[in-house]
Amino acid sequence: MGWRADSSLSQSTVAETETEAPKKKVQMPTRFDKFKKTYKGPRTLHTVEDGALDFSYDEFAQAVAETEYAFERNSVVEGVAVEYSGNGGCLVDIGAKSSAFLPEQEVALVNDGTISLEDMVPLDTTMDFQIISEEDENGQLLVSLKRIQFRQAWESIQKLATEDAIIEAPVIAVNRGGAICLVEGLRAFMPGSHLAGQMADENLIGQSLKVKFLEVAQENNKLVVSNRKAIVEQQMADLSRGDVVAGIVKAIKPYGAFVEVGGMSGLLHISQISYDRIDDLEKVLQPGMPVKCMIIDHDKVNGRIALSTKTLETNPGDMLNDSAKVFENAEEAAERYHKKMEEERLAREEAARGIVMGLSGDTMEALDEIMAGSGSSSDDGDGASVDPLQDVSDSLDSLLS
Repeated sequence: MGWRADSSLSQSTVAETETEAPKKKVQMPTRFDKFKKTYKGPRTLHTVEDGALDFSYDEFAQAVAETEYAFERNSVVEGVAVEYSGNGGCLVDIGAKSSAFLPEQEVALVNDGTISLEDMVPLDTTMDFQIISEEDENGQLLVSLKRIQFRQAWESIQKLATEDAIIEAPVIAVNRGGAICLVEGLRAFMPGSHLAGQMADENLIGQSLKVKFLEVAQENNKLVVSNRKAIVEQQMADLSRGDVVAGIVKAIKPYGAFVEVGGMSGLLHISQISYDRIDDLEKVLQPGMPVKCMIIDHDKVNGRIALSTKTLETNPGDMLNDSAKVFENAEEAAERYHKKMEEERLAREEAARGIVMGLSGDTMEALDEIMAGSGSSSDDGDGASVDPLQDVSDSLDSLLS
């Protein structure tokens, strides 16, 4: 009986549980419901008079336009590096919906591996970046610092070329045609013929050479420079007629010898080698022979000079008999030559004064005008009142033209 009562009670409880209505599922408010609850209902609008604002609506529109980014390819935008990536590069916040990626190969125009990515692109530092791709499936863009530096390098080179400047350029490679050097981070070609006093071999790599521009063509990405042109210009700026210079005989021709002087090629005409007649030039000079010569003329624009050794002879024929002695005493011989030329000039002027002493006043005035026009007191730019070598160099003009 007891068992039955308990059984009856158990069955009654089960029946009540089965007849109970199912509980309603409680639905949680959505994000929209939360916003609606917070912001629904009338809101009081506060009106502000235009005069109370520090700026106008036009100024505000202009400010928005200036800060609006057009995330198009080749656009330049401001950004901040926010994280370095493990696959080489870093993430950059440029204000787009996803962080842009800066590949390591787009970080710098020139990087020899000694500067780390962290040093070149510090975090939380505002920099300009150029967009170089369209958005991928994740909305990410690729950006570059290298492209901006490339454009700035060409702008700098164009300015330097316009100024006809002489610049320093390190050599990074050599080939059969010449050398490759860096100019403002760009690769420039230097033809072998435009190297002054050096060969385009491995010894040239790492040297920094003075160069001038031969060709600048950004549209063709072509940049050609010359070391010889830069050296010649600097050398010519310091040269004057009458200077004694040292050089090396490079070639023998029937009409004379070509002598290299500090990267420049000078002509030692056969008529300027000795006061004595020369029957066989190769018995006097040979290629590779060191010589000392006097400059008797120069063309600073084209970098050409005319040379003479006969002006250094103590006695006519010394170059044929003992050229080494002529070169040893070259400086003293040059001083004697200049002194002699100056004495001859003064003697000519004194003789001219004696001739005109008995002439009339009108004739004297006319003669003074002639003397002034003849350049007896002119300056050739080297500081000398008269150039004693002008007559010597006149006969060489056709050879230098």
